[in-house]
Amino acid sequence: MTLHFQESCAPPRYTPHALALLPPPILFPSDFLSPPDEYHLLPQLITLHTSQCPPLLHPRSCRPPAPAAAAPSPGRAPPAPAAPAPPPRRRWHLGAPWRRCGALQAAVPSPGPPTEPSGPRRSGAEPSAAEEQLSYEERVCEGGRFAAVEVAGKPFDEASKEGVLKILKYVGGTNEKGIGMGMTAPVSITAFPAEDGSLQQKVKVSLRIPSQFQANPPHPSDESIKIEERQDMTIYSMQFGGYAKEMDYVNYAAKLKSALGSEVAYRKDFYFCNGYDPPMKPYGRRNEVWFVKE
Repeated sequence: MTLHFQESCAPPRYTPHALALLPPPILFPSDFLSPPDEYHLLPQLITLHTSQCPPLLHPRSCRPPAPAAAAPSPGRAPPAPAAPAPPPRRRWHLGAPWRRCGALQAAVPSPGPPTEPSGPRRSGAEPSAAEEQLSYEERVCEGGRFAAVEVAGKPFDEASKEGVLKILKYVGGTNEKGIGMGMTAPVSITAFPAEDGSLQQKVKVSLRIPSQFQANPPHPSDESIKIEERQDMTIYSMQFGGYAKEMDYVNYAAKLKSALGSEVAYRKDFYFCNGYDPPMKPYGRRNEVWFVKE
C-alpha cells in the first residue's frame, strides 16, 4: 500500500501494532523527517521496505527486542526495574540520497538539473538555445526529373498536404504503368513569400523520381502532376527538427536570411521547404529551408 501526502498536511504516525497489519512497502515519513524543516521531502515519496523487519519492530529503532532478564537467585531480592530509555531519534541526512537502518531502507532520488522533454517540439514553440546556435551550410543539390504539382488558393499547410498526397499516389502506383516506384527524400515544397515575410496561398510540391526511373518515368494518371527537368543547383540550407508547419518555415527562413546577411546573392522570390521523414516518425525529425544561390 502506498500513501500519498500533500506538503500542507502533517503526515500521520503509525504504532507498531498498526505497522504489523500493513503489507510492504509502507511510508514512514514522520519517522525519518524532523518536522517542519524537512517536510519538503514528502513529495518524493520515501518508501520503506519492511519485508525483513519483525512485524512489531518500531521503525525508529530497528533494534531486536532486548533478551529476557535472568531469574533472581534464591534468597536474593529482585533488582528494581530500570526506567526504559527512550528510543533514539533517527534524523534524515539531507546530504545523502539514501540511508540504511537495519532492514529498513528509504530511497530519495538525488536532485539534478532540470531537463527538457525528449518528445517532438510543438509547432510554434520557442526554439531551445541549441537551435538558436544552428548555422547554415552551402551545398550542391543533384538535378534530374521531378514529379511536381501546384496547389493554389489554400493556406500553406492545407495546400502542402494536398500536394504531398498527390505525389505519394503517383510514386505509389497511380500512373500509366501501375508501377510503385518507391520514395526519395526530401519532399520539397516551393514557397512564395510576400513582402511582409508571410507565405502566399500558392505552393509547388515536388519529389525527385527514383534513379531507376529517371530515363523513362511513367506518365502520371493525375493530369495536375507534371514531370519537370531540373539542373543542379547550389543552395544555402538551415536545418531544424520537429513537425514543421508554416510558421516554423517562416521563422527559419528569417534566421537563414539574417545569417547570410546582405552580401550573399540568392533568389528572394521563392525558397524551398523540405521534409525528410514520414509522419509516423515522432523523434529525430529533419526539416530544412533552402535558398537558391544566384
